[in-house]
Amino acid sequence: MSQSNEIILKVNDLKMYFPVTRGLLRKKVAEIKAVDGVSFELKKGETLGLVGESGCGKTTVGRCVSRLYQPTGGEIIFEGEDIAALPEKDLKRIRRKVSLIFQDPYSSLDPRQSAGSIVGEPLIVHKITKDKIDYHRRVETLFQLVGLDPALMNRYPHEFSGGQRQRIGIARSLASNPSLIICDEPVSALDVSIQAQIINLLLDLKEAGETELTYIFIAHDLSVVKHISDRVAVMYLGRIVELTTPQELYENPLHPYTQALLSAV
Repeated sequence: MSQSNEIILKVNDLKMYFPVTRGLLRKKVAEIKAVDGVSFELKKGETLGLVGESGCGKTTVGRCVSRLYQPTGGEIIFEGEDIAALPEKDLKRIRRKVSLIFQDPYSSLDPRQSAGSIVGEPLIVHKITKDKIDYHRRVETLFQLVGLDPALMNRYPHEFSGGQRQRIGIARSLASNPSLIICDEPVSALDVSIQAQIINLLLDLKEAGETELTYIFIAHDLSVVKHISDRVAVMYLGRIVELTTPQELYENPLHPYTQALLSAV
């Protein structure tokens, strides 16, 4: 996998605390430390696997990096700019460059929109196309890129299988030509046979694109992460407890939690 030495993302001491409130006045009585001091770097063209059991904070890290959440503390330096505290009005240009692929292809697609308009929506939001002809051509190209027949553009999400829906979600995430894609458990809701197809598609897109794609691939299953990642970060209780190559992780897991995860595989 091609990879440059250019650092595209640097996360320093990232914290995300959620308040626990009680009573009519919603008085804060405690906080949940979903992410508690996470730091890592990501090179352009690299895939970082972020793995851990449910509730360890991995999805929260992804949502902070994409700025769906405003973090409680720390830095998120993306392409040289700290985006952790950016005001809402400045987030649109960041969201063009950082895309998300969601876990559940059933709930993440609007059932009232056709597949073509779902994929083409980022083109309109970010004013990427010149006219209707250009828009239509780009949507067709995105369908072909993810292995879908452009003739299906006018169909609705319920007319597709789970794997096809996830391909629609991937096409949508590619529409704005992002430099970083956060894959939030993109295969966990799919059958095992379809999981491999989607992972191979993500690998193929990385090799095929004119622009170098960088992924954060979030999963709770180490066997899924092994095939796609250049490095793997193991998360436990809001922190990264181990960060190494997939091979090293399998051959020599250092943290007891990583050993427990591997024995579950």
